[in-house]
Amino acid sequence: MSTVYLRKPNISDLEEIEKAYKKSQILHHPWTYPPNDFQHYLQQEGRYFLCLTETHQIIGTFNISNIIRGYFHSAYLGYEVFEPFQGHGYMRLGINLLLNEAFHVLNLHRLEANIQPENTASIRLVAGAGFIQEGFSRQYLRIGGQQWMDHQRWAIINEDWAED
Repeated sequence: MSTVYLRKPNISDLEEIEKAYKKSQILHHPWTYPPNDFQHYLQQEGRYFLCLTETHQIIGTFNISNIIRGYFHSAYLGYEVFEPFQGHGYMRLGINLLLNEAFHVLNLHRLEANIQPENTASIRLVAGAGFIQEGFSRQYLRIGGQQWMDHQRWAIINEDWAED
């Protein structure tokens, strides 16, 4: 039995997720900032929570965003781990669950993660999951609506993709 599982958010998660982000601000800075609107955050179609099997506590989050079908069948991946669960291998387990969801449930062909070059923990996570660095994007994303930051572009391909 796995120590973690993925699930979709519920409105009842509002208080727990707000506390998790507040507790993790130092961990996440400068890579990301808490959501401005937690109600909207909980309703995001591609949002998944990583939870401990034993306690059901939310320990991390993944988001598959901007899913484009047609000739593309691709999306972007974002994620965060919450304090004090970093460094225990939970996100490594979680990203494998997420890739199963993205490739076998959502039938995506490609998933891309854009990561600030100094975020070595995040780079280790995606590299360990099989993502390949494909390039560098200058001033790619305005982090927290505050500053444009450079990012490395990492991607993984679903080698078993088949049209629905």
